[in-house]
Amino acid sequence: MGNLLKVLTCTDLAQGPNFFLDFENAQPTEGEREVWKQVNSVLQDSDSILSGLQSYKGAGQEIRDAIQKPNDALLQDRAWNSVCPLVKKLKVFYSFSLRLEEALQSLLESLTCPPGSPTQHLEREQALAKQFAEILHFTLRFDELKMRSPAIQNDFSYYRRTISRNRINNKNLDMEKEVNNEMANRMSLFYAEATPMLKTLSTATTNFVSENKTLPLENTTDCLSTMASVCKVMLETPDYTSRFSRDDTLLFCMRVMVGVIILYDHVHPNGAFNKFTTKHLNDESTPKNIRSMLQ
Repeated sequence: MGNLLKVLTCTDLAQGPNFFLDFENAQPTEGEREVWKQVNSVLQDSDSILSGLQSYKGAGQEIRDAIQKPNDALLQDRAWNSVCPLVKKLKVFYSFSLRLEEALQSLLESLTCPPGSPTQHLEREQALAKQFAEILHFTLRFDELKMRSPAIQNDFSYYRRTISRNRINNKNLDMEKEVNNEMANRMSLFYAEATPMLKTLSTATTNFVSENKTLPLENTTDCLSTMASVCKVMLETPDYTSRFSRDDTLLFCMRVMVGVIILYDHVHPNGAFNKFTTKHLNDESTPKNIRSMLQ
């Protein structure tokens, strides 16, 4: 199919995939059902994960008080008791990212397997394509909320410092059974990322390609570029947008398009952004919405 951006800047619908992908109502066929159930068991928890992150307040004041008065045992206990429930919540978020990684790889396996082309898979297996889109939509929403929550890293850093001190003093070690040193290291790497969920999905996609050496790389990159192109076509085609019954479906399509472009950029040897990008940024014939996306 060529570079992703060549697909996105194509103005002739006959040259690219042109079908309606029902992000609102697609239901699994019998052939999709097994994978759909597996992925659905993960996605059904996504709203609670987002709600938990959105309501995350942090223990900033308690930590500051404890740091300012290190000899005040009451303040130390107060900070520790405030941080521990938050760390347990952060562990839930991290554990969900591992489940999401497995779900994504299952979907990629189904949507890229021969002999069907990416377009055939996405058009025929719309329930799985919808789940793929929902994972991307969730990922961008999660990372947006995480970037607004600097307390997460502050709380976790305090937890790690305190657990090390407690280990030396043989004090309050019960919490370490919940989040031991190995788990804390993995969680620390996860939350150090500006966009941890997107990093997880990017790594999962890259690993999928490297672990399936008999599967042509083009099967994966074409699947991603086709999804991006389908979203673009639906956003630009009034006959398609008129089928949306919810106002937020347009935003959903935009987020999905951004998500697949980023995944494509990670797995394609030339990436999604190269000299072609600069050329089309300055080309008046390139559609305005595409030039805006490339900036």
